[in-house]
Amino acid sequence: MAESVYKIVELVGSSEVSWEDAAKKAVETASKSLRELRIAEIVQQDLKVEDGKVTAFRVRIKLSFKYES
Repeated sequence: MAESVYKIVELVGSSEVSWEDAAKKAVETASKSLRELRIAEIVQQDLKVEDGKVTAFRVRIKLSFKYES
């Protein structure tokens, strides 16, 4: 088996629907410019609050992809 190297980037996804949707949007957007995505790890979740109401769900994700030299 050939050895591989992976790079990890950190992204923030946002959604008005849910944390799951925010994560999905972040990965789908990243997949448009990054190839060979491997693992997405949610490292933080938070909420945007306006006038006492939740207006957005946000997630911080570490996303790994195969590094091509």
